[in-house]
Amino acid sequence: MKVRFLGSGDAFGSGGRLNTCFHVTADGHSFLIDCGATALPAMKAAGIDRNAIDTILVTHFHGDHFGGVPFFVLDAQFFAKRSAPLTIAGPEGLRDRYVRALETAFPGSSATRQKFELSLVELEAGTRWQHAGMAVTPQRVVHGPPGGPFFAFRIEVGGRVLAYTGDTEWTEALVDVGQDADLLIAEAYFRDKPVPYHLDLASLERNLDRIRPQRLILTHMSDDMLRQTGEVAYETAHDGLEVEVA
Repeated sequence: MKVRFLGSGDAFGSGGRLNTCFHVTADGHSFLIDCGATALPAMKAAGIDRNAIDTILVTHFHGDHFGGVPFFVLDAQFFAKRSAPLTIAGPEGLRDRYVRALETAFPGSSATRQKFELSLVELEAGTRWQHAGMAVTPQRVVHGPPGGPFFAFRIEVGGRVLAYTGDTEWTEALVDVGQDADLLIAEAYFRDKPVPYHLDLASLERNLDRIRPQRLILTHMSDDMLRQTGEVAYETAHDGLEVEVA
C-alpha cells in the first residue's frame, strides 16, 4: 500500500498547506480519501492519473474535505475524457450534497450527463462496505453538530489496514477505527489544547495504548501545532509526503 498526502492542511491553509486529500494505491486499486477544494491542482502537480482513480471516500461535507469533488467530476467529463466508472462514497445525505456542491460551484452543472458511470453511495456507520477490492467500515465521529454527519474510516485493502480519524474531537469510536491498524492517519489540530470538534494530540496519546497502531502519522494541524512538530515523537504529514505500508 502506498499513500501520498496530496493535501495535509486544515480548512484555512495553516502553514501554506493544501486541503485534505490522500491518494492511496494498493493491490491494483487507486482511490482518494477526501477531496478538498485544492485536490485537483494537487493531483495535476503530482502527475497522478485521475482516470485510474476508481473511488473517492468522503468523511464529511466541509469544503476542505469535499469541495474538490465538483472540480474532479467536471474535469473528468470535459478534460480527462474519463470513460471508467467512478464511485463516490460518504455519509448519508451524499446525493443531495453532491448536487448542491455542483450547483454552488457551477450553476447548472449537476444536470450535465457524464460519459462515464457515476455511483453515489451513502454509507452506514458501523456497517462494512465492500467495493473494488477493499472493505470500508465508517464510524460516526464528533465534528459539530452542524454540517454532519461525520465519519472516520477503517479501510482494508491489499492485506493492510489503513485508518483515518477524519475531523473529530476525541470519541471512543476512534479505538475501533484505528485498533492495530498498519497505518493510522490522525488529526492533531492542537498539541495539548482541547477544543470542541477537533482532535488534540494529548487526547490521542492518552488512548494510543488501546489503539496500538503499527504506524501513526499526524495531519490537519493548526499553525500552533505546526510550530511544535519538532518536539513530538510521531511522524507528521506534509503536502507531497509519500509513505509505503509494507
